[in-house]
Amino acid sequence: MTTRVPVGVIGVGALGRHHARHLSTLEGVHLVGVYDANPDTAARVAAEVGTDAIGEIDTLLGLVKAVSIAVPTSFHGEVGLRALERGVAVLMEKPLAASLAEADALVAAAAQAKQVLHVGQIERYNRAVRAALPAVENPRYIEAERIAPFSVRGTDVSVVLDLMIHDLDLLLALTGSPAVTDVRAVGAAVLSSHLDMANARIELPGGTVASITASRLARHRVRRVRIYQDTGYLTLDLSAGTASFLRVRPSWHRGTGSTLEDVVEEITLEAPEGDALRLELAEFVRAVRGTPSRGVTGVEGRAALDLALRVGAAVRAT
Repeated sequence: MTTRVPVGVIGVGALGRHHARHLSTLEGVHLVGVYDANPDTAARVAAEVGTDAIGEIDTLLGLVKAVSIAVPTSFHGEVGLRALERGVAVLMEKPLAASLAEADALVAAAAQAKQVLHVGQIERYNRAVRAALPAVENPRYIEAERIAPFSVRGTDVSVVLDLMIHDLDLLLALTGSPAVTDVRAVGAAVLSSHLDMANARIELPGGTVASITASRLARHRVRRVRIYQDTGYLTLDLSAGTASFLRVRPSWHRGTGSTLEDVVEEITLEAPEGDALRLELAEFVRAVRGTPSRGVTGVEGRAALDLALRVGAAVRAT
């Protein structure tokens, strides 16, 4: 029988409670306990998932091999370092940290401790993304739109770090690009002290261009990505978890055909069903066990944060 990995959750508010819920039932995992700055919240969530509420972070770290951290972004660097320096693997909710200096410290600490550091870029596990990935081939233009109703939660950071960073990470993953060549952006702070909406135009090596919009000022939620490439274009509805590919027919020859249907065919792209957060946590546990994993690494999380901060700087420069 495989020994269960002892894990904990630090921060069990709006997001962390779902981490605890999945970890309490994930195969090969023993949810040792949860911690929250609000003891009442910790006690309530612990009762819901059948574990213990731990009163101190260091006490919890002494009981586990891995932790999922879902505290406010301003505490990511501090709490993540406390865990890694004690030899505890970390899954950090996005963004990896509040600054590149903190992100670099986390990546360095993970390397020094030879511990796993993953980042919760959950859209990587979205069914639409998983379905589309095999069909993505040298994208020329990527368009992403992510809008949501206003909520006080998340306004401790800009909409770029709160929402857009999901699509910035997807952009880097879909193109396989470690860097960008140009970033231009506009945005506005409307209901909070940070940006509440932003649009970025991003150029990547090789000429690929992306237009990415994020807003937390809408009445309805939209999470959509379109990918244009030489073989056709893909449409991803991240909210519904569906994807389709309007693909040039293999039998088509340039100069033939009289209608669009003669030239292209629409294919529904499929991937196995699965809760994105549960898949993300399972990949983290696989990595902690030393098994090959498709989890988003700290280095990848650092790259997404770097790009997000560049978008914020570009807005300020306009």
